[in-house]
Amino acid sequence: MSRRREIARRLDALADIAGIMSAMKGLALMEVRILSDLIASQHLMVAGIEAAAAEFLAAHGEFASSPSPLRELWILVGSEQGFCGDFNESLLARMESLCQDKDAPPRWVVVGRRLASRIGERDCVEHAQAGASVADEVPAVLLRLTREVSRILARPELAGFGLSALYHCVGTGEIRLRPLLPLRDLPPTERALPYPAELNLAPEVFMRGLTGHYLYAALNQVLYASLMTENQQREKHMDQALRRLDEDSARLKLSYNMRRQEEITEEIELILLSAGMLKEDERGG
Repeated sequence: MSRRREIARRLDALADIAGIMSAMKGLALMEVRILSDLIASQHLMVAGIEAAAAEFLAAHGEFASSPSPLRELWILVGSEQGFCGDFNESLLARMESLCQDKDAPPRWVVVGRRLASRIGERDCVEHAQAGASVADEVPAVLLRLTREVSRILARPELAGFGLSALYHCVGTGEIRLRPLLPLRDLPPTERALPYPAELNLAPEVFMRGLTGHYLYAALNQVLYASLMTENQQREKHMDQALRRLDEDSARLKLSYNMRRQEEITEEIELILLSAGMLKEDERGG
C-alpha cells in the first residue's frame, strides 16, 4: 500500500509540474506572436535608415570610418530567464572564442542576468545589466543600455572603440556578430546618384543625428530578436520536457496499476483463505 501511495504522490507532483510547464509554454508562444509584429516593423525601420546612411556616405566619404579590429566594445545579449536550452551556453562559448582569437581581448557589456551569472566577474566585462523578460520591458532595457554604453565609450581609454552586438538571430537561431558603430557593412546603394542629396543640415550634424537614430533602431532590433529567439527556444524546451513528463507519467501509471492489481490479488487471496478456514472450522465443529 505504501509503495502505491508513493507512486500516487509522484503522479500528483508530475501533474503539477506539467501544469507549470504548459503555462510557461503558452506564455512563450504569446510572446513570439507579439514580437513577430514588432520585429517586422523594426526591420523596415532599420533598413530605411541603412539605405539613407549608405547614400549619404557614398556622397560624403569623409565620414566613413572603421575601428581597429582590436578595439571593439561588444554588447552580449543573453537571457533574463531560464528554461531556454543552451541559449546562454552557446553565447558564452562564442564569447570565449572571440577573446582567444584576438591579440587584445574585446570589452563586453552583458545584457541578461542569467548569462551574467554564468560569466561572473571578469576584467573584460565593463557592465552587466538585467535584460527583458517580455516585450514591454525592452524600451526600459534599451534606455539603461544606451546610457551605459555612452558612459563607457566616453572614457579616454576607450576612445576610438567600435560598437558591435553578439546575439541570437531570428529565424535560424544562429549567433550573429553585428557591427553597429561606426556605420559600416551597409547594404550597397540601389542606384548611383548623379549628385549628393540636398541636406537641410550641415553634413556633420546630419551624420550625428543619423548615427543616433540608427543605434536606437538597431539596438531595438537586436533586443527584440534575441528575446524572440529565447522564447522560441523556451517553447521548444518546454515541449520536449512535457513529452518526457508524459512518458514518465505513463510509466508511473502502469506501475501504479500493477501495484493496485497486486493488492487486489492479495485481498482476494486473503478473502478466499479466510473463507476456507471458516469452512474447516465449521466441519471441525
